Amino acid sequence: MSTVRILVLTSSTGGGHDARAIAFRRWVRKLYGWEVEVRVESMLEDSSRLARFGVNFYNFIQKHAPWFHHPYYLLVEGLSYLNRSKVTLGKRYYAEVISNFKPQLVFSVHDCLNRGYFQVAREILGKENVRCATYCSEFSGGYGYSRNWVEPSVDLYLSRTQTAKDFAVSRFKLDPKKIRVRGHFLIPRIYEERLSAYERHRFITERLGLRPDRKIIFLATGGTGANNHLSLLPTIKKYSETYQVLIVCGRNQEAFMRVRQWQRSNPEISCHVEGYCNEMHLFLQVSDMVVTRGGTTTCSEALHFECPIIFNGIGGVMPQEKLTVKYFTQDNAAVKVSSSKEFESILMKWSRFPERFRALRRRFRTMKFQDRPSEAIYDLVDLAHEALPADQRPALKIVGE
Repeated sequence: MSTVRILVLTSSTGGGHDARAIAFRRWVRKLYGWEVEVRVESMLEDSSRLARFGVNFYNFIQKHAPWFHHPYYLLVEGLSYLNRSKVTLGKRYYAEVISNFKPQLVFSVHDCLNRGYFQVAREILGKENVRCATYCSEFSGGYGYSRNWVEPSVDLYLSRTQTAKDFAVSRFKLDPKKIRVRGHFLIPRIYEERLSAYERHRFITERLGLRPDRKIIFLATGGTGANNHLSLLPTIKKYSETYQVLIVCGRNQEAFMRVRQWQRSNPEISCHVEGYCNEMHLFLQVSDMVVTRGGTTTCSEALHFECPIIFNGIGGVMPQEKLTVKYFTQDNAAVKVSSSKEFESILMKWSRFPERFRALRRRFRTMKFQDRPSEAIYDLVDLAHEALPADQRPALKIVGE
């Protein structure tokens, strides 16, 4: 019997794509043990120097000039024409991976790793021996929904929301029979580690050293560390009798050191600071609100744990992030700030009229939808399984749930 092999294509533009690749691998291990082999490839940066430069440049402007993502986004959209039926950058490396690993499923979690990549895999392995699938992480459609997400020949297209699915069908004419709405793609730990009221109190007081009688504002950031913490902290300090702050700086050592210095210089405000952490799901459970850019991973976790979002639009909003911001703000379930003054206005309003924050929190909670990542895993593993010859298909057993 042959082993089911799945190749996951990702890239570190931001942290969300890698997070979903990791989530997939962990869910497969949890559900199928070692019966399914998963290989994760950072295909853009590992296959081409030019593509690696593009990834690094993306992360640079995310930190320093989000507004520049608009021309950058339009440039990247050109890949949909260059990669109509082939891989333009890094084909040699990709072809070697396909030839050596021989996956039954090529699974893309990145918009720039669909068009051309599926065709090359079929060309090398034979159309009958490999299937191709995409997980699109966007919350909604419109400007920012890259055409690179949609390769019409895809065998299975997983969409986060019905809204995003409808856009893929109407705008890009993707066959609706190929699309399934499967919600978020979060790691198993997020579904397993939910704090009780007692655990929440202990986490706040003992783990974070914060006060249980004040609201917690969570200043979050993605793994790359793009943030505006120092612009927002003085505002929170003005309302320190109502709010305290939990801060994560990601992989940004400079930001971490500067925030720590601010903390030492302002001991009157209750504050906890960390660099990169693996406890975002716990931080969101103890926070009353989170300030974040429109990254899909943090926002999906915030929605899962019903932690209202203040979108950080200081310096501009990236095209891809606009889709997330639009999804929540069009129903008045979240707010966006473009300056520290707007942030102060919101805190002042919620401090004087707490019922307004409670109303927003109720609207935010109504946005929550049920999702079972295990169903997406079953979809994908079954798709890979059917690519094996009938006489070589192992009888897969589910070992966990």
